[in-house]
Amino acid sequence: MPTNPRRRRLKGALIVAAIIVALTAADLLAHYTHAPVSYFVVPATAAVLVAAALMAGLTWTDLGLSRQQFRNGIAYALAAIIVVGAIVSVAVAVPASRDFFMSDRYADPSDALLAAFVVIPLQTVIPEELIFRGVLQGTLMKFFATRVALTIGAVAFGLWHLTSSLGLTAGNEGLSDAVGSGTFGQIAGVIGAVVATTLAGFVFGWLRRRSDSLLAPVALHWALNATGAIGVAVAWHLG
Repeated sequence: MPTNPRRRRLKGALIVAAIIVALTAADLLAHYTHAPVSYFVVPATAAVLVAAALMAGLTWTDLGLSRQQFRNGIAYALAAIIVVGAIVSVAVAVPASRDFFMSDRYADPSDALLAAFVVIPLQTVIPEELIFRGVLQGTLMKFFATRVALTIGAVAFGLWHLTSSLGLTAGNEGLSDAVGSGTFGQIAGVIGAVVATTLAGFVFGWLRRRSDSLLAPVALHWALNATGAIGVAVAWHLG
């Protein structure tokens, strides 16, 4: 007997709502608890949501993690890393755009390398991609149209970065010069960060759909974050 479409959409909406509630709790815990607990909140949330998704009936293919999908994503992953690396290299080399990399967070090259190859992939990129392009998008694609799935996933990803962007302009010379460092600058920084990460979420989601692999958005996400951290260290070195 075929499933009632309305009931199917309601089921999907309830599952998505449960995922969003879990993400909201994880976001607050990650940003308002102290180390070492805060370090493990997002990876633990990703592991729990993947396990829950599999128990709820999603497959490794729905999550973009089957062996064939991994092979499908290799070419996209390499292309993403090369393109982003080239763009960031040019941006750091040009004095006019170099100021936007002048964040004191990664002024020390050893901190930048540790972040790029350990902290960013393990604490941010892989868990977030498992959550957003794996579990959330996999669930959305199962119950809703592609456009709806990509839009909801992108907005959720943008809002996920709201708390982490609250002090964005404080330690970045380029941003504070552009929008100011007072209350207006902080608000503009938060809005800009949410808009930018929403757009990034849409691109990651589209790439996940286009490549039929979670590897492709993982690589693009890592390239953006990791080359950004290394770019900051290089920018400080160049002055």
